[in-house]
Amino acid sequence: MMYLKTKLNCVVELTSSEVACLSELQSQPFQIKRGTEIAHEGQIARRAFILQSGWASCYKYSRDGDRQIISFPLPGDFMGLGSILLRSSNYSFAALSDVVVSSLSVPCVMKLFEKFPRVAAAILWSASRDEAMVIEHLVNVGRRSAIERVAHCLLELRQRLRLVGLASESQFECPLTQYDLADSLGLSPIHVNRVLRYLREEGMLTIKSHTVNVHNLAGLIKLAGFDSAYLDQIVPEEVATPRAYCRAS
Repeated sequence: MMYLKTKLNCVVELTSSEVACLSELQSQPFQIKRGTEIAHEGQIARRAFILQSGWASCYKYSRDGDRQIISFPLPGDFMGLGSILLRSSNYSFAALSDVVVSSLSVPCVMKLFEKFPRVAAAILWSASRDEAMVIEHLVNVGRRSAIERVAHCLLELRQRLRLVGLASESQFECPLTQYDLADSLGLSPIHVNRVLRYLREEGMLTIKSHTVNVHNLAGLIKLAGFDSAYLDQIVPEEVATPRAYCRAS
């Protein structure tokens, strides 16, 4: 399944030629094994990637060697799109599971933006949404309690996976370890373990065999103070119709 198409189709109803363009972008996929670094901080290759399947992490290391996970790219997400416009990548990407990706060069991206402006606008929406998530993660680390951080993170992952059809109302697959969650949320693995135990004992959710089961969605949302507005699929009128887009130009 082409998850990028599903994701962008929430923003703009893609035409057959636009769908064909997205298919062409992903026509030469390659597999990367779990734990393999896809791109490293400081790399000057100026390439981006589309994650076709599997989970990845975007992260930086401190001078002392501590890892801070910035985000978890999911199927249908771009990785390193901003690096195309910069001299080098300012963070690293690695596969958290076995993944399938396709590579994007600068000429490829510029040609896409020139020939398919509505797709370009939808990709801009995707990048803006990623930025909104980074802001929420900053609030997580800086202002939310440990319980709120973990609950908020899992609710966000559920919402993002539902967008591309990879989660139900109450269940989704999640390969993240407690170490991954800890490095993302500014907690220790032991603290994450305690929070997950608390959520289980309170009947909120359970995680078993890399599957998250949400038992009390309303309670979990209230506990986390989760407002999904920053993840909502907004369809701008200027993007939704080609004619309106041309007028705006």
